[in-house]
Amino acid sequence: MIVEALRLLVTLLMTALGYSLGGRINPSIEVDPGTVRLISALIGAGVGYVAGGLFGRGFRQRLEVLPQRFLPQADGQELFAGAFGLIVGVVLGGALSAPIIALVPGTIAWPLAALIVLSLALVGARLFAMRSHDLLTVAGLRPRAPLVARRIGDEEPSYLVDSSAAIDGRILELARMGLIEGRVWLPGFVIDELQGLADSAEKSRRRRGRRGLEILDALRSTAHVEVVVLDDAVPEVEDVDAKLIVVAERSGAQLLTTDTHLAKAAELRGVRVLNPAGLGEKLKVAVAVGEIVTVAVSKPGSGEGQGVGYLDDGTMVVIDGASDRIGAEIDVEVTATTRTAIGRMLFGRPA
Repeated sequence: MIVEALRLLVTLLMTALGYSLGGRINPSIEVDPGTVRLISALIGAGVGYVAGGLFGRGFRQRLEVLPQRFLPQADGQELFAGAFGLIVGVVLGGALSAPIIALVPGTIAWPLAALIVLSLALVGARLFAMRSHDLLTVAGLRPRAPLVARRIGDEEPSYLVDSSAAIDGRILELARMGLIEGRVWLPGFVIDELQGLADSAEKSRRRRGRRGLEILDALRSTAHVEVVVLDDAVPEVEDVDAKLIVVAERSGAQLLTTDTHLAKAAELRGVRVLNPAGLGEKLKVAVAVGEIVTVAVSKPGSGEGQGVGYLDDGTMVVIDGASDRIGAEIDVEVTATTRTAIGRMLFGRPA
């Protein structure tokens, strides 16, 4: 139905345009002006019928894909802002269409006005949804976290958080468990970095940025933790990682990060570093050679006859002679253990 409606709209617009242009043609031979207008209108109608069909089918496909791609990942803020943007686009389109309707013949004006309103409505909905966080904050519907900005002073902070640790989210669980307590400094440039991610047009980056902001907001309400926004104490340094290292050096704070490159650079400068991901790895239950563990074989391994499974804590187990046991839960005797860049790995054989 929507394809036919758009095709009719475009056909009427092109027919009216062809009829109007036909009246301005001055043929070198004697031809009835009415005939010229009729031929021009028919040509416009043909072009409009084909173009309208293509436009209608493309629009219908977009309309069918939009809910699948956007709505499942959109939160209430995006939907609310998008609906408001749709209304703004319709109002703006109506305002721009008013002079067109007044000055242009009705056969052209009304279809053209409808296209303008439709286009601005879609653009408005998209733009407002993308900038929903800022718009709702400015409107007072999403107040910013009431954090007090301070500068480094006599009070030494306990921890300094970077964006990777906020996005990772394990700092929240560590704080709730009491493993992180005291004052947590949150640099303003880290908030800006997360805000930039949250406003990104790329869905994965936008999701990561919003997760980081939500984790920090939840961290504020955690007992025994005081979250304090830190003014940019090193404006002369541009790189964010370099800023974090300098601030940690000057304040004596322990840097919370899951960025291994930043962690290594900070440790070389004498900064204490706590990696929540590494801490979680160290807290895993130790498994010794010769022990029997129960593993669900989930996929084949890279070696011939190998199967791969995982313990409850995420430790990978490579099992010799288990390629035919995929999908089954078996007892495995641990024959060797090793530690890699991604964590601990166990090797074994069916018990």
